[in-house]
Amino acid sequence: MSGPTSADDRRVAALDRVVEVTVLLGRDMTASLAASGLTVARTTLLWQLRATGPSTQRVLADALGTSARNVTGLVDGLVDAGLVTREPHPGDRRATLVTPTARGEEVLVELARGQAELAGQLFGGLSGERLDGLVDALDEVLERLRALVPGGATSGSPS
Repeated sequence: MSGPTSADDRRVAALDRVVEVTVLLGRDMTASLAASGLTVARTTLLWQLRATGPSTQRVLADALGTSARNVTGLVDGLVDAGLVTREPHPGDRRATLVTPTARGEEVLVELARGQAELAGQLFGGLSGERLDGLVDALDEVLERLRALVPGGATSGSPS
């Protein structure tokens, strides 16, 4: 079969697979994080701290594309779990810095280890050329999706 229908069918099939991957990864992430007493939202905030270091709640809210009120709740939960602290900001006495604790750093190391393990399980059988092609194609798709989705330029997911 050739023509526009074939290309359209392949695009829809590609989207179907991306959606299935998204659902399965989400399910796996939710289950594995729950086993550690974490939620996806709290883990995303921790992951953001891993990338940026100690940050104000305002900076975290902006980076995560959410409200300051939502970040306050996430930080409260992470403080209660002993994974972050709120410390005085050295340059702005009105602000506080959210900082991972030693336990929070351990959790981040374990999350990174789990991410590397899953990457090996999913992509270990692909040749370097096929893996490079997949990454390049996903980069293109992500660029388009970020342009289409309001707030799509904001990143902070554990990836």
